[in-house]
Amino acid sequence: MKVLVTVKRVIDPYVKVRVKADGSGVETANVKMTMNPFCEIAVEQAVRMKEAGVVTEIVAVSIGVQQCQETLRTAMAMGADRGILVETDVEVQPLAVAKVLKAIAAKENPRLVIMGKQAIDDDANQCGQMLAALLGWPQAAFISAIAVNGEAADVTREIDGGLERLTLQLPAVITTDLRLNEPRYVTLPNIMKAKKKPLEVVKPDALGVDVAPRLKTLKVEEPAKRGAGVKVADVKELVAKLRNEAKVI
Repeated sequence: MKVLVTVKRVIDPYVKVRVKADGSGVETANVKMTMNPFCEIAVEQAVRMKEAGVVTEIVAVSIGVQQCQETLRTAMAMGADRGILVETDVEVQPLAVAKVLKAIAAKENPRLVIMGKQAIDDDANQCGQMLAALLGWPQAAFISAIAVNGEAADVTREIDGGLERLTLQLPAVITTDLRLNEPRYVTLPNIMKAKKKPLEVVKPDALGVDVAPRLKTLKVEEPAKRGAGVKVADVKELVAKLRNEAKVI
């Protein structure tokens, strides 16, 4: 079974994000970048399924600038067999991502697409659902467990009320949650091996997809700084402050 795994290049989660002086976005120049943490979980799951003999080939896909090749090499160092970069300098929004992935899926014909549930930069949580809708495939978002049985996949997904168990007929799209697994550490030998694995670079035009943004960012601002906490003498004073100052009761 072939699996398609998506990976996104984002600002390292341990780096303090700064807004550009003109408010047009966040600063990415000379900022440490890494693979989206949820995408790491998706790659790890695909690799574990291959190690278990369920998956025969893992294809990692990324959409973005040339530097996304580094992210794909990381995915291949984790265990992906090859990579595909859809190279573009345009800000690719969720619907455009889904359309590109649909074209890749039509070309590669995978039985399963594994995606991170969301990217930590835009927090959109839309691409997996949009892709499933465009393909007309079953989907399961926020999964914390999966077992493939022939032409079906039994998944456990996290919902507000607890856990939900579903059986999906393949091909299908799933998005990963934090509790699905813990990604492995990438070793130096595997990093060296990844450099020799095939990496295909294509343009969105070659796939017949228009990735021009449909949404416009008007302004980006840092969140307001929180005020300092205060101590109260007793419950009466606390209730008074909640009622008169915070106005929450």
